[in-house]
Amino acid sequence: MKNEYRKGDIYGTHRVISPAGVLPQPAEVIDNDMNIYDNEVLINIKTLNIDSASFTEIERRAGGDVEKIKETIMNIVETTGKHKNPWTGSGGMLIGTVAEIGPNFKGDLKVGDKIATLVSLSLTPLKLEKILEVRPEIDQVDVLGRAVLFQSGIYGILPEDLPENLALSVLDVAGAPAQTAKICHPGQTVVILGGGGKSGILCCYEAKRQVGVNGRVICVDGFESSIERAKSVNCAHDYIVADATDAVEMYRKISDLTGGEMADVVVNVVNIPNTEMASILATKEDGLVYFFSMATSFTKAALGAEGVGKDVTMMMGNGYTKGHAKVALEILRESAEIKELFANLYA
Repeated sequence: MKNEYRKGDIYGTHRVISPAGVLPQPAEVIDNDMNIYDNEVLINIKTLNIDSASFTEIERRAGGDVEKIKETIMNIVETTGKHKNPWTGSGGMLIGTVAEIGPNFKGDLKVGDKIATLVSLSLTPLKLEKILEVRPEIDQVDVLGRAVLFQSGIYGILPEDLPENLALSVLDVAGAPAQTAKICHPGQTVVILGGGGKSGILCCYEAKRQVGVNGRVICVDGFESSIERAKSVNCAHDYIVADATDAVEMYRKISDLTGGEMADVVVNVVNIPNTEMASILATKEDGLVYFFSMATSFTKAALGAEGVGKDVTMMMGNGYTKGHAKVALEILRESAEIKELFANLYA
């Protein structure tokens, strides 16, 4: 244990190398020295859960080659001091064990706690020694390495009743179902784009709970296999296979299904670009579009809505909302079907 600790800022600005005057997330390079400051936590990493948009892009550029995926991830961390995907700007999260706690860190952690960081890897100081295993099917990477959590960084102590990798996979997208719970109301029609994926199924489940017996949840995905997966857990009322990059097709299918009424709320959790207009056209006038996907372009969404004369409220996804970890984990505890499905896929 150190006798002296350097004084750290609550938001981790003391870690920023360039450019000056920004916070760690938008920073291009941060200091990943693992000698912690007085208000930081040092973590021995077990697994990185790369966010879906980020991993998809890395895998595409690597041509699916696992060794090239490893090389890309290592290069990102070595160059920037964190895992901020240079093409998507997003990161992911991690699980690990608390190794050291600065004397001025305020929280309920103790050395040895197994935790999931609930802040993005795109702002988290990382130092990786080696990548042990890549699991492309679930966007997870086992590593030897360490990470630093700032005072402002949120975290969750891993629950004892759920496998670690299962909890990690759900906590990585915890903001999506929790925000869905806040924006959906009884009697509404809700469309979930990317509804057959991990975050999509959680959002469908939460939306179905919120809209009640008079509401309607429409699960949309581009792959028949993903739709069948969603059907297996009965998380929606209707299921559609449609390409979210084809705005006209999406408009026609949602219009046909809703008798031209369209959706009160559209939640976009698709992990590829160019799905903004499909989301906007699927939404009724004065409706709400929630873009949780990290592949979303604000410019395309804003100018696209203007271009078609659509007056809709657009929310950009925030990975954090109060109680989001609890909401996500409770879905697994409430739904035996989703828990079994996710355990088979991610645990």
